[in-house]
Amino acid sequence: MPHRIISALDARRDAVIELQRELTRRVALGPENGGEGEREKADWLLAHLRAMGVTDIEQIDAPDPRVPCGHRPNIIARVPGASPRTVWVLAHMDVVPPGDPALWDGDPWTLRVDGDVLFGRGVEDNQQAIVSGLLVARELLEQGITPDLSLGLAFVADEETGNARGMAHVAAVRPDLFRPDDLIVVPDFGDSDGSMIEVAEKSMLWLRIAVTGKQCHASTPDEGVNSLAAAAALILRIRHLNGRFPDADPLFNPATSTFVPTKKEANVPNVNTVPGSDVFYVDCRVLPRYDLDEVVAAVRGLADEVEREHGVSIAISEILREQAAPPTSPDAEVVTRLRAAIRDVYGVTARPAGIGGGTVAAIVRRMGLSAAVWSKLVPNAHVPNEATRVSCNIGDAKVIVTMLFEGEK
Repeated sequence: MPHRIISALDARRDAVIELQRELTRRVALGPENGGEGEREKADWLLAHLRAMGVTDIEQIDAPDPRVPCGHRPNIIARVPGASPRTVWVLAHMDVVPPGDPALWDGDPWTLRVDGDVLFGRGVEDNQQAIVSGLLVARELLEQGITPDLSLGLAFVADEETGNARGMAHVAAVRPDLFRPDDLIVVPDFGDSDGSMIEVAEKSMLWLRIAVTGKQCHASTPDEGVNSLAAAAALILRIRHLNGRFPDADPLFNPATSTFVPTKKEANVPNVNTVPGSDVFYVDCRVLPRYDLDEVVAAVRGLADEVEREHGVSIAISEILREQAAPPTSPDAEVVTRLRAAIRDVYGVTARPAGIGGGTVAAIVRRMGLSAAVWSKLVPNAHVPNEATRVSCNIGDAKVIVTMLFEGEK
């Protein structure tokens, strides 16, 4: 009976807009980004799930004294099917800050509608996934249809700032949540035609590099040690890592490891002072075949060179370290069933691929389970005027529906 649900979904434009509007206006920023966490958004989702008739709901809260409620909420909801085997939609509730408000055409926290396109912070990353899952649950319950497989919705916290109080916490306290034969879909990455299924991720390493010299007056630079000049020298040397770790894997785009200097902290406030301290950061996305200890050692070697040449001291600390999880096989059932559903709904042939970004799928894969990351997106996560398409919210819901049924469509 999936055709009944799929037909009904075509008429759910207004529902998509309303869901996105309610989710967007409930700011879910982690404390690292100056926010109060996901509690307000989670409370709204819990009320909405109950209003739809979902009765199997579980909350797995992770303690966090930095937010007003003292925890970060994680929601698990199920709509039973004929089999306990479950198709999971695993999404995250938190978002990133909007950045410079002048770059937005309107309030980032107020949904704007322009035909098929919806604008607002979080509408794609990751509210499209939440909305698609909610649409499926609503149709199953309103139409009284029992799918062949059960539907599972996991809406987790803290994805944008490391997962420790989100999916990593859920995996630690509820390792029994997923069955070995469940089909786990993470709609948190994709391309504009829905043809890419992510099955592997690079290792991630974020480094904080603190360079210490000696501050002095800029008119007498020889009396000091310029930390900015030394930091610049090390920043330029970071490119040497590409030669130290040269392997390529066509599964990924880019195919090689990447080592990118990014954020820099402020040093002295005035022009006529030689700075004695500089701090910058490096974002490393490393092919799974390399051990991150080797990368850290290589950066340390470059820093030692700069120390000798510039007379500074350099401290390196790790802000984020995630050795790549085992990849999902392109032949895993979740991938093959997802490919078939994408073909049925969108008319495209999806291909397995790897990415440099990190998703909660890595945590699932470390549990020894297969997970496929997929969604049809604009894509434009983390940018001003973030957008999603109503048609993609509905189309992705149709793909989930298709996966819930074993028999003829």
